[in-house]
Amino acid sequence: MAPPAAQSNSLTPRRWLSTLARRERARLALAACFGVLSGAQTILLVVGLAWSIEQLVVHGRSPVTLVPVLLGLVVAVALRSLFLALQESLSATASLRIRQYAREQVLNKVAALGPVWMTRQQSGALATQSVEHIEALDGYFARFLPQMRIVLLLPLLIAAVVGWLDYLVAIFLLLSAPLIPLFMALVGMGAERLNKEQFASVARLSAHFVDRVRGMTTLQLFGHTRAAQQDVWYATDQYRRLSMRTLRLAFLSSAVLEFFASVAIAVVAMYVGFGLLGYIDYGPSPSLTLFSGLAVLLLAPEFFQPLRTLSQHYHDRAAALGAAESIVTILDEPDVVPTRFDAPVEPDALIELVNVEVGYGRHSAVLTGVSATIRQADVVVITGESGSGKSSLLSLMAGFMAPLRGACRVRQGEQVAWLDQSPCIIQGSLADNLRLAAPDATPAAMQEALENAGLGELLAALPHGLETVVGERGVGLSGGQAQRLTLARVFLSQAPLVLLDEPTASLDSATEKSVIDALLAWSVEGRTLVMATHHPAVMAVATRHWVCRDGQLHEVAP
Repeated sequence: MAPPAAQSNSLTPRRWLSTLARRERARLALAACFGVLSGAQTILLVVGLAWSIEQLVVHGRSPVTLVPVLLGLVVAVALRSLFLALQESLSATASLRIRQYAREQVLNKVAALGPVWMTRQQSGALATQSVEHIEALDGYFARFLPQMRIVLLLPLLIAAVVGWLDYLVAIFLLLSAPLIPLFMALVGMGAERLNKEQFASVARLSAHFVDRVRGMTTLQLFGHTRAAQQDVWYATDQYRRLSMRTLRLAFLSSAVLEFFASVAIAVVAMYVGFGLLGYIDYGPSPSLTLFSGLAVLLLAPEFFQPLRTLSQHYHDRAAALGAAESIVTILDEPDVVPTRFDAPVEPDALIELVNVEVGYGRHSAVLTGVSATIRQADVVVITGESGSGKSSLLSLMAGFMAPLRGACRVRQGEQVAWLDQSPCIIQGSLADNLRLAAPDATPAAMQEALENAGLGELLAALPHGLETVVGERGVGLSGGQAQRLTLARVFLSQAPLVLLDEPTASLDSATEKSVIDALLAWSVEGRTLVMATHHPAVMAVATRHWVCRDGQLHEVAP
């Protein structure tokens, strides 16, 4: 296993969002096209309506003669609705696919970082980042990005039609339009900062709450439940304050943008009104008619509508950038789990350590210069003081981390069974927990595994047997029973290499003896055992004894 390569180009939130958008650029571009087509139908509808009113009011035509035109307007309304539906469907599909890929990317990264990295993280924060923060990207891809493309084309199309009717109004609209994007950019700077703080706050709140729930029993025993309740309340109140600040900025910016658009439309209305009354004789105003005046007046709000819609979705961009920043911090972490296995040099070797340096960072190696070989049917015991590197060495062999230097060669395709000091117990039945190691295990095999792990008497006393439900982290079981349940999973595994970290911790002497006998039966079958332990009874059955001392690995006589 080679050490992880340094990542030269770190991700940024904007670069990551751009990379995600490129995956669905065809759908997003097509959604924008349908949005422009929908706007084009609105132009036809407005122009046709203005022309029909002029024909009825000024020219005195009968409504019957305008039936074909009115039917055409109905078709325009139907097409407008169809194009809008297609735009929303395509953008929603693109957003869903992007979020699925982003969540898969985050989960793959967490898997690449491995269990060693996860032990230093808060599970509540990770859950929030992989669920809520990913979902916060929806508005950016489903609404903001298509609208960005629409706002570049549709106002120009409307301005061209208005220029054909009255070029003075078109010039005014084009001059007033940049005010809205300028103000959006100014508002976006503050909104992005607030959203970053808000997402960081909700991640801390989730982690804080989960930690308090998990420690509820301890808090009750020591009488600190009220203090824990106050801590959660303070964290919740901080999140409420940040949320209200974000909402206040959103409402304020929307009100200002609406004000600019309303003033521009009011100026157009005044120009059209005074032009029709003959008070303005500059430029094309003397040639204003009911048709041209009504058409430009109705098109003025439609000219600003894409910009106003973009301003409404601009906060989706700020929210996406805030969420992306927290996710990118995970994606930028250097991989800990190695990506490949090298075949050992010796044919009968399962694992070869060649001048290995083990640790969690370039400047925190706990073991250096480790060179050793583990062969089939070896029973290896690793001892040493706490923090001397026993668990790190097991994690290296399991593939949970890569060496800082040197090489850890594992036989290609070799399956590994693993049991650490903090075993994982999920919410579910005993059978559900055992099937994590062997999904196709029969009830008889599961019962035999539980007996080998010293849980035969407990299983016989349970009225529901294997279907007895236990809580997350072993709630409902004692510490020793939880340890034995996870040990039973190892018994179900057919992996030829078994790595155990303190396998007999929390066990009484009688259960310890039965577990050791079962482990010895494995070695007789040809399975290889590597155990980190301090128990003399386990050390007595080992064929090899390694000692972690002073940053070195020494092999002593068993």
